[in-house]
Amino acid sequence: MATEFTPFPPLAQLAADLAAGRTTSRALVETALERIADPAGQGAVAFMHVDADSARAAADAHDRLRAAGTVLSPLAGIPVSVKDLFDIEGQPTRAGSIVLAGAPAAKADAVTVARLKRAGAVIVGRTNMSEFAFSGLGLNPHYGHPLSPYRRGVEGDERISGGSSSGAAASVADGMAAVALGTDTGGSLRIPAALCGLTGFKPTAARIPKQGGVPLSSTLDSFGPIGVSVACCALVDRMLAGLEPRIPAARPLEGVRLGVLTHYVTDGVEPEVAAAIDTALKHLEAAGAIVSEVRFAPLDRLPEINRFGFAPIEAYAWHRPLLEKHRDQYDPRVLVRILKGQPASAADYLDLLAERQAMLDEAARTLWQRFDAVVAPTVPVVAPRVADLVDDDETFGRVNALMLRNPGVFNFLDACALSLPCHLRGEAPVGLMLAGAPHADDALLAIGRGAEAVLNAIR
Repeated sequence: MATEFTPFPPLAQLAADLAAGRTTSRALVETALERIADPAGQGAVAFMHVDADSARAAADAHDRLRAAGTVLSPLAGIPVSVKDLFDIEGQPTRAGSIVLAGAPAAKADAVTVARLKRAGAVIVGRTNMSEFAFSGLGLNPHYGHPLSPYRRGVEGDERISGGSSSGAAASVADGMAAVALGTDTGGSLRIPAALCGLTGFKPTAARIPKQGGVPLSSTLDSFGPIGVSVACCALVDRMLAGLEPRIPAARPLEGVRLGVLTHYVTDGVEPEVAAAIDTALKHLEAAGAIVSEVRFAPLDRLPEINRFGFAPIEAYAWHRPLLEKHRDQYDPRVLVRILKGQPASAADYLDLLAERQAMLDEAARTLWQRFDAVVAPTVPVVAPRVADLVDDDETFGRVNALMLRNPGVFNFLDACALSLPCHLRGEAPVGLMLAGAPHADDALLAIGRGAEAVLNAIR
């Protein structure tokens, strides 16, 4: 019989099972480790490093604490994966690259990792990713390509998991972790969540401390979770932000103003994505949401504004010392994107900052005052075939740009954004993206919980 890979239940259910004695932390962790080690699964490609001994020891410690009446948080004793972008004390941080393969072990945990550990999360391992997080496709020529659950095992038709947090999504989709810590600079949480049928949350960039994470763009980087529900993402987000683990209650959709973006984000949308989004919006409207189309014309200028872009400029600045010694070891498709920032001048960078501020001001006037959340397809296509991308640089570049386009809008607008699965079960995964104003994270998550309840009922 073939091994069946399914996600863990939501965090609230796991916490309830632990509290009721229906399971133990050790049992949950052993399940995760068994799935990672199963040769029929993709643990070997989804994970860069598995810390089985440490995970078992931590699980046993939490079981002893629970038996003594101490539970650190609703995440205590639950297996979590960490993207290979974050420092974990005693381990090298490779960021999905062979360039950093010989880097010294980290002397301390990243702030995000330390907060998860303080909450009682059991770190089972480090997940694979696009090299240096600089691709939305999740292909890694050094360490392999994690796959979407959709069409996996169908030879020649296997699909990408999306990037850059590719292994993070695979770890949750296959029940190798209950929730994953990842990053999002232009969609790197939301893209893999959408392509794998999961939920991904990109917080406002300043909400989560970035110390101990390898940067891609200091301006756009956001750290956050991929999980199986909005509540899972909300719980982890609040812990990462140093807030009380109090999940925002679902907001009923009656009277919620949803602005459906047109034009820029709908160009090139595949029919199955358009149909899933349209069906979802009709059900959200039937549940009481006020759904209105809106064109945010400044987006049409984004390609020109981003002729260099924050990520290439800031990545080039960070990578210069490494490029002097290790240029030939980079994934060529990543290298070309980093080098795009090389010719940018200080004046170009200042112009970019000014253009962004002008767009932020316009969004505050025309989007965030009019709508409680803005809606778009997370990505305009279903998960592409791995075979169509691995050996074709032209197709890779075109599809990568298309994949990053919609979620990247909300990194540029400094928004918080959530990707929710909205496809019918058994069909190709499709993500519905909800975005909120900068620092409106809890309000967006509350709307997301309300929308999720409606979408789950039709899925």
